[in-house]
Amino acid sequence: MIIFARISPLPLLEMKHKLDPDEQTQLNQLSKEELVQIVVEARRKLKELEERIIQLSISLNLDSKTSSDLDLKHLAKDTIFALFLQLSGVVLTYLVQVCLARWMGKVEYGIYTYVVAWCLVLAIPVGLGLPRAVLRFITEYRVKEEWGKMRGLLLSSWQLTLGMGLLVAITCTIIISVFDYYYQFTYAQALIFGVWIIPLQSLLQLQEDMGRGAKSLTIAYGPSKVLWPILLLGGSFCLFQWQEKTLTSIPMIDMTIATLVGVVLLQLAFIWQSFAQEITSASTIYARRQWLGVALPLLFHRAFREILRQIDIIMVGSFLGVATAGIYNAAANTALWVSFILQTVNLVVAPTFTHLYTQKDRIGLQKVVLAASIWIFWPSLIIAGVLIIFAQPILALFGEEFVTANWSLKILVIGQLTNALCGSVGNLMVMTGYQNQVLIVSGSCALINVVLNAIAIPILGMDGAALATAFTLIVYNVWCSFLVVKNIKIFPSIISSFFHRDILTINENLKDNN
Repeated sequence: MIIFARISPLPLLEMKHKLDPDEQTQLNQLSKEELVQIVVEARRKLKELEERIIQLSISLNLDSKTSSDLDLKHLAKDTIFALFLQLSGVVLTYLVQVCLARWMGKVEYGIYTYVVAWCLVLAIPVGLGLPRAVLRFITEYRVKEEWGKMRGLLLSSWQLTLGMGLLVAITCTIIISVFDYYYQFTYAQALIFGVWIIPLQSLLQLQEDMGRGAKSLTIAYGPSKVLWPILLLGGSFCLFQWQEKTLTSIPMIDMTIATLVGVVLLQLAFIWQSFAQEITSASTIYARRQWLGVALPLLFHRAFREILRQIDIIMVGSFLGVATAGIYNAAANTALWVSFILQTVNLVVAPTFTHLYTQKDRIGLQKVVLAASIWIFWPSLIIAGVLIIFAQPILALFGEEFVTANWSLKILVIGQLTNALCGSVGNLMVMTGYQNQVLIVSGSCALINVVLNAIAIPILGMDGAALATAFTLIVYNVWCSFLVVKNIKIFPSIISSFFHRDILTINENLKDNN
């Protein structure tokens, strides 16, 4: 970092004796106000120069990566590790869902999933958009070596998230208690206990991105994706045995909270240890206004995405009852198997998108996007085929009554397959600075999804919810694909891989024209 000395009129005036006669004459003719104006302009220019140097240092930091860092083999290796981690988490989570459905029965399991779905939705606004903002600022502060701000960011974001989570949990507890007092409903007690999942889930989401900022996928996703399902499965099995082969929603919610507390604290300890060398001796600096200014727009994008994921389950529960919501939830969770390859590949290639776009390497970016689309689509197509062909026996793992969601699963699988067909379009837009356009797309699609669910569920039941969600996914992906081609001049779909050479030629011509 280059530190610029302050410039004042006095040193400038003292330099007069070093000038030649003509220059000294010109300087003597200047008034004090003109000199001050010159100095102000000089300071502005130096400030611009300092910002350019900071940008250059960031660019040089990116350039410090060797070509092998951007090599597709290197990305493939990272993808395999991330795939193993994500696959372990998905398998464990799915196993938990299957076991809970069989141990609890469709009614109690429906209540549990309904409460958890609400908690996942409410955890988004509680986070204030800080998870993604924290990831961005950690990277920036590491480049600039602003350890005091990094320390303040970690402390402040955690405290704000915890405070907001507790406030929302207390408020929800009071509202539900008052509502239940006047209008008693079946699962009020489950909701009163369940809302305390909200602050813990919010902290878990924040700490995942802190772990990514620490450059450790193990710290980021190991506790939440692997350890927590194991603890939850073990705890629920103990409850099932202790309660004489029965398991109800409230004890299960209590077990969820207890295991979440342990996972959050353990992950926090690992995160703090990973940053300890950099921030322990630094004086804490807070810039909350700046952090929230970046975080709040990201909050809406995250909220719209979560609405797309959870609103169909919530609306099925509201229109058709929690038992039906539990059955539909099994189909929705099963359909997510199609997109987990996409999520895993995005986890690895997202930083490369930013790197290549910053370097204006459109050809390199196109190659990575095409490779990612191939990695995503073919495994996803195989998974989708298996789920469609064996939909009934797979749903029967949850219980015989869950087979009624057979067609809902098939419809949702087709919608999720659109994600794989179009590739990393949403992530590509966000990582290249077009997040505001993605915000418009996700917000519009969330509204479309709510309206379509409200129309389709009373008419077609679970299948109506599946049709509404699948249609919304198709609209989202096609819309984002159009924006990627228009703004980034990249062809993201797997279809582009069939015209690989022609597309690279087009990008080469665009590069020459620029």
